Amino acid sequence: MGTRFDALGAPIQGFAPGASNEHDDAPGHNRYRTVFISDVHLGTPGCQAVALLDFLKTHSSDNLYLVGDIVDGWQLRRRWHWPQAHNDVVQKLLRSARKGCRVVYVPGNHDEFARQFVGHQFGGIEVREEAVHVTAQGRQLWVIHGDYFDGVIQCAKWLAYLGDNLYEFTLRLNRHLNTMRGRLRLPYWSLSAFLKHKVKKALNYVTDFEAAVAGEAGRRGHHGVVCGHIHRAEMREIDGILYCNDGDWVESRTALVEHHCGRLELVEWSDSHSVLVPADHQQKEQI
Repeated sequence: MGTRFDALGAPIQGFAPGASNEHDDAPGHNRYRTVFISDVHLGTPGCQAVALLDFLKTHSSDNLYLVGDIVDGWQLRRRWHWPQAHNDVVQKLLRSARKGCRVVYVPGNHDEFARQFVGHQFGGIEVREEAVHVTAQGRQLWVIHGDYFDGVIQCAKWLAYLGDNLYEFTLRLNRHLNTMRGRLRLPYWSLSAFLKHKVKKALNYVTDFEAAVAGEAGRRGHHGVVCGHIHRAEMREIDGILYCNDGDWVESRTALVEHHCGRLELVEWSDSHSVLVPADHQQKEQI
């Protein structure tokens, strides 16, 4: 199954959340060849839009892939929630496209309404059913959201809606918990991420999902795949196929970046700065 690429991050230069929205890029920002983000869930109280906006300001790129669930149409249909920070994220994405960044939007299940616009452009943002990204090293990465590999989404959508409501409840509980942790000067902690890592059925689901996505990428002749959907950042090889999940901006605040040399790396945005989530140094150079 290959080696996992989970590790504690090493600090890199960054800026604290809450910076002014007047400038597109903060001083000293990092520039990459490509950035992949997914599962932002704009339109929900759990969306960490301020952190994402600061991340985008300090991590500009030539290519930006929005790998699904950027806007949460499911939640917006139930209850409208759209603060200014969510609008600022949309405006930042549009400005990036206007300034020459290639922005590709691959809708997911929560923003499936956008799939009717596949093949069109809006403000310079391309809407695609799926995409193939070629790295600077010449490797083909299949870019999809990943919900087509979720049996619950495909076979029992009502169950997916139920699970979404339970997930939102967990996030609300998590926000109250972290408010108390903040008063005690403790760092942010994700209850739902903890449950995903501890509950056996959740772990089995994640493993099956990863294997299915990587297997299909291999059958299509790609060297790897970049997806989202399960809100778990990961980068590892599965039967010779590079599986990359860029995580989310509800719990983990992570993204996948490609350096100009073609090297891929997971990046996590913390409360005070951006930190890398690197692989073992020897294996990291192979990525």
